[in-house]
Amino acid sequence: MPAPALPPTAPSACRANTAIILLLALCAGEVVTPAAAGPAAAAYPTPPTLSALPDTPFGAAIRHGHAIFTDTHNGAAAYVGNDLNCTNCHLDAGRQANAAPLWGAWPAYPEYRKKNHRVNTFEDRLRDCFRFSLNGKPPPAGSAVIADLESYASWLARGLPTGVSPAGRGYPRLAEPSQTPEYARGKVVYAQSCAACHMLTGAGLKTAGHTEFPPLWGRDSFNWGAGMANVDVAARFIHANMPYGRGNTLSVQQAWDVALYVDSHDRPQDPRYIASVAETRQKFHASPYSMYGRRVNGRLLGGDTNGAPQP
Repeated sequence: MPAPALPPTAPSACRANTAIILLLALCAGEVVTPAAAGPAAAAYPTPPTLSALPDTPFGAAIRHGHAIFTDTHNGAAAYVGNDLNCTNCHLDAGRQANAAPLWGAWPAYPEYRKKNHRVNTFEDRLRDCFRFSLNGKPPPAGSAVIADLESYASWLARGLPTGVSPAGRGYPRLAEPSQTPEYARGKVVYAQSCAACHMLTGAGLKTAGHTEFPPLWGRDSFNWGAGMANVDVAARFIHANMPYGRGNTLSVQQAWDVALYVDSHDRPQDPRYIASVAETRQKFHASPYSMYGRRVNGRLLGGDTNGAPQP
C-alpha cells in the first residue's frame, strides 16, 4: 500500500441494528483466508445452534464458553481491560462466515504465525486476544475460561476436517485501492456510515453500563498490538461486514479510506512496547499498513500510552 494520504500536519501528507459490533480481529494477528473465501464462495459450514447442546458437563462448558464469548466484559472480567467483547469482531457469536468465525480457526491450529514467529496453538491465539484486542491480560493456560472457550469453538467446528482453512475463515481478501487511502475521504465515510453507532468521537455507546456499540479508538478500544490496528485488516473486515447487516455495500476505496481514518486515532499502548515509539514501530509495526509511530493531526500515534481521546 502506498503511503497513506494524511491530514496536512502529517509527515506524509453504522448504519446498524442493535447488535454489538466492532472493527477487530481474532484477535491480535494477521488475517488468514483460503483462496475460495469471500462472497463468491459456493458454500460455508453451518455451525450448530445452542438448542443442539447436550445436557452434559461438556454441554455446560460449551454454554459457558458461549456466554464468555458474547459478554466477555462480564464473563471474564479479570482479564478484560476495555469495553469490548469477543463477538464484536467475530460476528454472530463467532458463527458468521467471513467475520473471523470460530469454526474457521479451530480446525487450522496449531499453525505458524508471522506475528510472533512461532507455532501457535488455539489456546495461544485465545490468550493473545485478551492481551491485544481486549487490552487485558491472558487467562492462565488451562484455566476454565480458556477451556470453556475452546469447548465452544470445537463445538462450532464439529465435523470439519482438521489441518485446513475452510471457506469463510478470517476475512475475505480485498483488492488494493485504486487511490492511496486518504484520511479526509475516510472521515466522510465514517460520518455517513459508522458514526450512527460508534459516534463521531469513536467512543461507541453504552447503556446502563453495557456496551451496545463498542469504541473504535481511545482508551476503551483495542490496543496497538491488535490485528485491527492494521489498515489492511480493518479494510477487509469493514468491506465484508460493515455497516452491520449491509456488508459489501461500501466500495473497495471507501473501505480502505475509512479503515485508515479509524486507525489514525490513538488507542492503548502496544503491550510489547520497548524503550520508545520508534523502536517499537521498528520491531513490531514496520509495515505500510500500520499507523503506529506516524504523526496525524500533529500527534504521534502510540505516543499517548493511555490512548486518550484525540480532539
